[in-house]
Amino acid sequence: MLTIIFSAIVFIIMVITMAIVSLLIYLLAHTGIIQTHIQSPSILYPILLFALISIVIGTFVAAILSAFPLKPVNILIEGMDRLAHGNYDARIHLGRSQVGKDLSKSFNNLAEELSNTEMLRSDFVNNFSHEFKTPIVSIRGFAKLVQKGNLSKEKQDEYLKIIVNEGSRLADLATNALDLKKVENQTILTDVTEFNLSEQLRNSMVLLEEKWAKKDLTMMPEFDEHMIEANEELLKQIWINLFDNSIKFAPEQTPVKSTIKANDDYLTVEITNYGTKISEEDQERIFNKYWQADTSHASEGFGIGLSIAQRVVELHKGNINVESNDEWTKFIVVLPKEQKNG
Repeated sequence: MLTIIFSAIVFIIMVITMAIVSLLIYLLAHTGIIQTHIQSPSILYPILLFALISIVIGTFVAAILSAFPLKPVNILIEGMDRLAHGNYDARIHLGRSQVGKDLSKSFNNLAEELSNTEMLRSDFVNNFSHEFKTPIVSIRGFAKLVQKGNLSKEKQDEYLKIIVNEGSRLADLATNALDLKKVENQTILTDVTEFNLSEQLRNSMVLLEEKWAKKDLTMMPEFDEHMIEANEELLKQIWINLFDNSIKFAPEQTPVKSTIKANDDYLTVEITNYGTKISEEDQERIFNKYWQADTSHASEGFGIGLSIAQRVVELHKGNINVESNDEWTKFIVVLPKEQKNG
């Protein structure tokens, strides 16, 4: 379409130029000016005169007419300059033509994505700094209390336990950040083996027994035995993160249900808790790295686990999403039974 428009503009400029030049030549010939100055029967002089006049007039016409088709280009360049300087609120409108609408839509979508990326970057800095700073401050404070002495054996043991736990939080944060970086940089799925997916889910629940037992939750695995071809270690991270997230936000003394559904090509794992509804806005951002629904940071976690789960699912050519209403929240993971080359 742009090629057609450009060709049409060039054609119009040529037609206007030739029309003006022809009119001038006619007037010059009609008034006798050309005949007076031509001393030779050669046609070279009229051709050169025609060419010279055409160049001058064509340049003038092109300068005038190009202002109209180049106006959208100038608007686009100005908008890109605003984006380059960090103004992600920049939006453009390039007229009612289909090309203008498409270009405007693409630019505005780009600006919106950049704005969202900047928001995520800002959230990451705030959340990560908070999560990293909190245990460090806690460790420092309790270490000073222990250093001062004059504490009972019970208090000293209590403070040392807090220091150990906060140190573990820092280690977990670093480990999760490294795990996320690792899977983000991984493009090819390796170490694919066949194993029992049902057994892996049961083992993941056992690993988190201390957490769900502390809240008196009932773990309800409702599935038969299913085999899958996948990277066993990476897939384990999915279930640990999803179960951990479901346990964290499940009310005390409620069930956490897990099911596996199968068809010819895919296995669908659903993990459900019966806690507070996740808003639609939060559902759209829940898999963003370092994003947390609990902005008060009252609950444990770094906003990394679900990002790792999503990336691992993508490496396995599957998909993951969340559904939530006033009664339950459900994470749904769909994975191919076999990993086919390509």
